[in-house]
Amino acid sequence: MAVHFKTVNWAVHTNIYEVNIRQYTPEGTFNAFAKHLPRLKDMGVEVLWLMPITPISIEKRQGNLGSYYACSSYTKINPEFGSLSDFKTLVNQAHILKIKVIIDWVANHTGYGHEWTIEHTNWYEKDEHGNFIEKNGWADVIDLNYENKELRKGMIEAMQYWIRECDIDGFRCDMAHLVPLDFWEEARTQCNSLKPLFWLAECEDVKYHDVFDTTYAWQWMHATEKLVHHEINITELYNVLHSYSQYPNDTSKLFFTTNHDENSWNGTEYEKYGQLAKALAVFSFTWQGTPLIYSGQELPNNKRLQFFNKDEIEWSIALPSLHNFYKTLIALHKTRAIAAGETFNLPASNNCMAYIRKKEEEIVLVILNLSNQDRVKLTISHQWLQGNFINIFSQLIYSFNVNETFELQAGEYLVYAKK
Repeated sequence: MAVHFKTVNWAVHTNIYEVNIRQYTPEGTFNAFAKHLPRLKDMGVEVLWLMPITPISIEKRQGNLGSYYACSSYTKINPEFGSLSDFKTLVNQAHILKIKVIIDWVANHTGYGHEWTIEHTNWYEKDEHGNFIEKNGWADVIDLNYENKELRKGMIEAMQYWIRECDIDGFRCDMAHLVPLDFWEEARTQCNSLKPLFWLAECEDVKYHDVFDTTYAWQWMHATEKLVHHEINITELYNVLHSYSQYPNDTSKLFFTTNHDENSWNGTEYEKYGQLAKALAVFSFTWQGTPLIYSGQELPNNKRLQFFNKDEIEWSIALPSLHNFYKTLIALHKTRAIAAGETFNLPASNNCMAYIRKKEEEIVLVILNLSNQDRVKLTISHQWLQGNFINIFSQLIYSFNVNETFELQAGEYLVYAKK
């Protein structure tokens, strides 16, 4: 690529919290969600990713309320969520708390009722009979035609609208690999001319790192599911991580145990991973990369949220049960050992992962029992494992002396930081 994009400083080692506005509160509005900002700030959240905030097409709508990802305009607010003024207020409130806001951008397709279907019919892909088409099997959307230069210009102007009008901080680009890479280069160049932005791509094509700062770790997620079902062993997980280590140095992978698609269509993290869910969350925050928390994971949320209908998250207590679990992990994720440390993988056995992250005097040891076996013993021998270490969850201090044996229950995780 002719252009080299540098990740904006605040996003270099950040965390992301995905917001499902519709399901977040009984009201399902920006204003109602805003009441949760102080709690999320206390948890350590740095970036809010809002699922699409644009209005939803009525034609071929799925369910009662439709999919966020079938928009009828790129420059209007979904009235279900409130007004443009409400959204601006939310962004401003987040910025006061030093939280960034990125919005979901669906560039590959629109809903059938999008205003462009009347104003710019030639901006769409069509069949030999002149009918709108869609190539991926989604019933409520139609594909845009990126060979059309006017479409590209119109799309970039729509993206710039949200930067100029609402001071957003970046984009999460839906199914980014379905849109030509040279369009994204053009879009980032023109949008970043207004303000340095963070760019997250829902794809796992390494070429897209020519433009995007962070891409999804789908391969990792699928491998962990296979591990749970005894289809692969721990070595296969390390092979995936090795492939990620070959990515360009100034890019990152997005690690998660769930998100809006996974929760609604493939099951909650507890359905998918059972008692390994929390251990895999620990991994997401202690490996090199960008960790994602989805709305309600801090509860924890044990239900699949409906995608096309109202199905609110049940915030039954003021401080969710896993608030401090994630707060602890987010704080650890900001330390130099995790943010910029080298990684030493320790010999894996019995489907346990163990690794040390180190930066100068900061050392973190992570041990994860990714099996359903109790009382699994793991002996670890490493020169860095010397001195006093604190268990970041229990706050108990242990004196290590190079060779140590640990015993873990099924799904247990141990994280020690050198004092």
